[in-house]
Amino acid sequence: MNAVESPSHYKQSIECIDAMEAMMDDPSRVATMQLTPHMSYLWGNIFKYLWRWPFKKRPVEDLRKARWYLDRLIERAEIQEYD
Repeated sequence: MNAVESPSHYKQSIECIDAMEAMMDDPSRVATMQLTPHMSYLWGNIFKYLWRWPFKKRPVEDLRKARWYLDRLIERAEIQEYD
């Protein structure tokens, strides 16, 4: 494998992308709010950054990225919640 297909911070027993697919595509789970495609994108990025932060050379950077995406997702969720 090469660094694009299998970077060192991805080498775990479960691949992040497989966990994301299970998290987002499980038909037995019913969301209580309507997720727009953009909200799903934000959710996936949050998950990705939280999954891999301890394995990165600059872990706090990934935590900050997760927080940035989370803040945006909260803003969108609040709009739906209060409409």
